[in-house]
Amino acid sequence: MREEREALLSPLATRSVESRGRERDELPDPLRTVFEVDRDRIAHSKAFRRLKHKTQVFINPEGDHFVTRMSHTLQVTQIARAIARALDLNEDLTEAICLGHDCGHTPFGHTGEAALSEYVEHGEWLHSEQGVRIFRLLEPKNLSWEVLDGIRAHTWRVDPPPHTPEGWVCRFADRIAYLNHDLLDAVRAGLVTHKDLPGEVTAVLGDFVDDSWIGRMIDAVIDESIARGRVLMRADVLQAMRVFRDFMFERVYLRPESRAQAERARVVIHQLVEHLCSNPDQIPDSYRRDDDPVQLQAIDFVAGMTDRYALNLHDRWFRPRGLV
Repeated sequence: MREEREALLSPLATRSVESRGRERDELPDPLRTVFEVDRDRIAHSKAFRRLKHKTQVFINPEGDHFVTRMSHTLQVTQIARAIARALDLNEDLTEAICLGHDCGHTPFGHTGEAALSEYVEHGEWLHSEQGVRIFRLLEPKNLSWEVLDGIRAHTWRVDPPPHTPEGWVCRFADRIAYLNHDLLDAVRAGLVTHKDLPGEVTAVLGDFVDDSWIGRMIDAVIDESIARGRVLMRADVLQAMRVFRDFMFERVYLRPESRAQAERARVVIHQLVEHLCSNPDQIPDSYRRDDDPVQLQAIDFVAGMTDRYALNLHDRWFRPRGLV
């Protein structure tokens, strides 16, 4: 009956009965569609639980109200569901992709991702690819092709882009969420004020009041998608969001204090990886794969760490107590 109700969705929507399937055949669930099963598997995974102690912008913050990967993920999911519902897309697929989209993230946010990229001979280390690797190999959940594709392509610098409209919804929801809540964190931390915001942005989105811009960005996706017949954002809002993003990189993400903190985080990541390569017996069994080189096993382990676990382990190995 649930699958039959999906026939009422938009012609653009991805229907569970049309899924490309899973890597390993399994009996269908009697009560849940394939995408509902995937959503539940992700929500109950260890990789998802670790998001609560992974940083968004501020590394291992002391304040209770700073955004973590977990709260970011829930906000992305809420925004994406709002868009998917308005466009009559598959909400269960949208939710599954959004819940899993950042499960491959390193400790220390994009700083950790950049640190691990130094071990990649060609290209870069991507948390989106690691998310697929987690759910395929490290914590195998046998997810559907559509969910893995959405996780793989949720970040804008990945090509090819998502193959489903629900994956595109996650792309927009992710950027809408992180720009807005990162700005709130930056204001809370005293890095910027509302008066610092570019006039080119406020002219389109209005004055920034808490989360007021989120609703306007959501509306811009819904309106343009209905008008154009595919998931898009209205051009003026999209341009304002690009200027907003450039502002955040200049004033928040790449500020001098952030660069100094990022360098310390890079050292922690590298020293953990090098230590594990020299002491592979300290890599947990869940990250040991006989076909993988030791360095890849070490990177898998370090990439899965939370901020505080990485810092505590680094203290234990490199700053043992009792030494001055």
